[in-house]
Amino acid sequence: MAMAAQGLPRNAGRVLGALLVADPPERTAEELAEQLQASRGSISTMTRLLEGVGILARVSKPGDRRHYYRARRGGLAAATVQRVRGMRQMTDLLAQGLRLLDDAPPDSRRALEEMHDFYAYWSDETLRFAEDYLARIATTSSPADSAGDED
Repeated sequence: MAMAAQGLPRNAGRVLGALLVADPPERTAEELAEQLQASRGSISTMTRLLEGVGILARVSKPGDRRHYYRARRGGLAAATVQRVRGMRQMTDLLAQGLRLLDDAPPDSRRALEEMHDFYAYWSDETLRFAEDYLARIATTSSPADSAGDED
């Protein structure tokens, strides 16, 4: 349910949850499908989605042709940075709207200005926070944290 509140499918949350507690930390799609009692197609879709937003990493193991997945260190912060960049597109769109209303009375512009200011402030502060967090964990990472990433 928590992932659904973030705009991601419920099964994405199940996949991420399984990988967050996995020991060893990597699982194949087949292993995830069996563990979660979900279809191979659903697991494939969810791992692609989570990998695409930066929350999961696809890793390989020497001598093994299968793909393994694991939760990426700093993945949530990286996904947040990606999401903020999308929110900046909204800020740009709102700024265009404000330019169209340059000559409009202040009351006509107020709601649009407030929305623009909120998105601008939110995206700036969230991006700063996420980038600071990524920099902080980069100073404490070990070579094993990124070993095997295929990106």
